[in-house]
Amino acid sequence: MLRRTFFRQLLSGLGVTVAAPAVSAGASHVVIQESPIAGFQFHDGETIWSSLKVGDELMLVRERENPHDSNAVVVYHGQTQLGYVPRGENSAIAQMLDRGENLSARICRLTDNENPWERVRFTIELA
Repeated sequence: MLRRTFFRQLLSGLGVTVAAPAVSAGASHVVIQESPIAGFQFHDGETIWSSLKVGDELMLVRERENPHDSNAVVVYHGQTQLGYVPRGENSAIAQMLDRGENLSARICRLTDNENPWERVRFTIELA
């Protein structure tokens, strides 16, 4: 079974919205998920909004002690917390991070919209 097929079936079985797998030209990264940033309006994203760019690298950090969500995954741009991987889409990502999988994330869309759920979308890739 192809690696892409395996992860698509694994993630869809866990109820995760799965983006169509895509391989970047010249790279071996496979996009496994595209999501909005949850809680963007409650964190520091607005303070660096003008410096955010499509393609910017993001950092995913597990927050196991989060009292509201045991699968919480924080999304950072450098030292700035932008928000979280949405609760309905974080279970498989949390498990993969807990296993030490090599995941990366990047901004894929920025929209100057009043709705915070539409401001920043990002992809999560498996290297």
